[in-house]
Amino acid sequence: MEERRAEEQPRRRSDGERTHAAILDTAMRLASVEGLGSLTIGRLAKELGVSKSGVFAHFRSKERLQLETLAAAGEVFEREVLEPGLKAAPGLARLQALCEAHLSYIQRGVFPGGCFFAQVLAEYDAVSGPIHDEVADGQGGWFGLLEQEARTAQQAGELAAGVDPVQLVFELAAPVELANYLSVLNRDPRFVERGRRAVRERLAQAATSPA
Repeated sequence: MEERRAEEQPRRRSDGERTHAAILDTAMRLASVEGLGSLTIGRLAKELGVSKSGVFAHFRSKERLQLETLAAAGEVFEREVLEPGLKAAPGLARLQALCEAHLSYIQRGVFPGGCFFAQVLAEYDAVSGPIHDEVADGQGGWFGLLEQEARTAQQAGELAAGVDPVQLVFELAAPVELANYLSVLNRDPRFVERGRRAVRERLAQAATSPA
């Protein structure tokens, strides 16, 4: 009997983890459209068609639900944007690949509300608290990565010496974010193509002339 309990326990934990992950998947999709602030245990339970107590058992509080949803969305961003982008060679190629991966993530509709973090950034930019801090840290890390690749490109002679890496990243991020907002607002993927063109042309302007 003890052996049977020992065999069953890992299966129960595995089932619980799968259920937890499935709940978070729904939470991310819902928050990308309605906002993370509107994500409550009751709202999520209604979306899932289960009892509030069933969802509460997994998270225990609204804040924990929201923070776990934010962390899960970060894992999606890492898989969909960072991993493919970082496969490119360091420097200019990687900078362009990361921007392209971000645009592809938007274009493919990974989340129904567009880029999850663009939604949350707009929602929490002026709101103090742990979610604001997590979002700000994530945004800072993303820009920091792009700036690092811009500096690497400059050191390798791929970008003109007079280019400011911080300013360049700002000018690359702007059309990507605008492409996200307008493509979702208008249900029109052509805005993503405009963002792609803007990134390509700005990088061409910043790059050193071929020998």
